[in-house]
Order: sequence, then C-alpha cells, then structure tokens
Amino acid sequence: MTDNAQPGRVGYRDIANDLRQQIDSGSLPPGSRIPGENDLMGQYGVEQPTARRALDVLKNEGLIVAKRGSGTFVREFKPIRRVSPDRLQANTSWGAGRPIWSTDVGTRPRTEGVTVDVELPPAAVAEVLKLDESARVVTRRRRYVVDEKPVQLATSYYPEALVAGSPITEINTGEGGAYARLRELGHEPTKFREELRTRMPREAERQALDLAQGTPVILIVRTAFTADDQPVEVNEMVLDSAAYVLEYKFTSED
Repeated sequence: MTDNAQPGRVGYRDIANDLRQQIDSGSLPPGSRIPGENDLMGQYGVEQPTARRALDVLKNEGLIVAKRGSGTFVREFKPIRRVSPDRLQANTSWGAGRPIWSTDVGTRPRTEGVTVDVELPPAAVAEVLKLDESARVVTRRRRYVVDEKPVQLATSYYPEALVAGSPITEINTGEGGAYARLRELGHEPTKFREELRTRMPREAERQALDLAQGTPVILIVRTAFTADDQPVEVNEMVLDSAAYVLEYKFTSED
C-alpha cells in the first residue's frame, strides 16, 4: 500500500499505483493473476466500486486483461518485430518469392477473410494515387492471424487501369504477392513511404482484432512507388499495438 494510504482512506488511484508498481518491478510478472475485486476490498478496506475502478485504470492502460471465467491477469507481451526497411527488400523478400511477413515472424501467418473488389477509392487514396475523379481501384482486404490471434487488418488499393486482368485481382496473388505481380506488369515498386500514428480502435476494428480493453491500434499507411515516382499501391494497415514492436534501421549515407 502506498505510504500515504491508510485503511478506510484508500482511493482507487492508490490501489492502481500499488498494483502498477508490482507489475513494473516484476513482483507480478506477465501472465500472473491480479487480485480480484473481493481480494482488493479485503486487502485495502474499500468498497467494491473503488476496487473495480482501480482495476479499470490498469485495464485502460493496457497493463492487465480480463479473461472471462478465469480472472484478470498481467498482459503478456510476445511481440512481432516488424523490421523496416528489411521487410521490403526485393532481393530477400517478395522479389525472392517470399512473403513480406516472413521477415517479421519467420513464417507465413494465416490470412483470413480475403476479399477483392473494384470500387471508387476514398478521396485521400485517390489523391495519393493521382487518380481522376471517376477512376476506380482494385481493393484487397484481409486479416492476419498469428498463433490463433488476429494481429493486423490490411486494405490495399491499386489503380484498376494498372492491374486489371492480373492475379492482383484474384484471391491468391501467387508467390511473392502483389509486389512481384506489379514487377511482372512493368511497375516494380522500388520506393516506399510509411506514415504512422496511434489511436483507439473503431468498434469494428476492436472486434475484428479481438482487442482487450484499453488497447490502442497502430495505423500504418504505406505508399509504394516505381523508380520514376509513380504511386502503384496504398496499403492501410491497422495493427494490434500489444502484438508489435516497430524497428527501423537507418544509415547516415544516402
């Protein structure tokens, strides 16, 4: 219990601070069970609303997660290390017939719910792809699952005029994926730009990624360009932030 907290005068922040300190120090290691509301009531001499609010604080911070019928546990973080720019190197990744994913997790994740549609793009995508107002895009949507846990949603947009009739319009794009097919079409992506931000998930995203309370998402928007700066793809990715470490490598040379 915090030094200034006394029985009968303990607030929910005092309890949350105590539990957080135990988590940070390793006294409550990842995967360990957190005392329930009744335990906290007895330990700190508080009413149920105070105990519940303390746990809610830690849930909203992403430190603990409730498992229905089992209790509340310290979140286990087993990260997928997403290394850029290694994952986009043509000679070791998609250009060699390997999925980009293999750079991250060493094996291909399960891909679920792949859909391919031809539609008008969102205004922001049309602007990036430099499309006329009436131009359509081929849109590929999918969800990625690692160790039976959904970790990412992805939506890719390609100019329809660029990829019509190619395997990019099919569910299975073949070895090396869409980038290998773009190269075969004479539009090899050689330059990439990624924009990142974090936010709380939309409800549909929360359900699709099976996110615990208080878990934000990482939004990555990648644009692929040819050597002559023609944009050929916009890929919007929504990542479970509890599943990823983003690593970027740079040099001081051009």
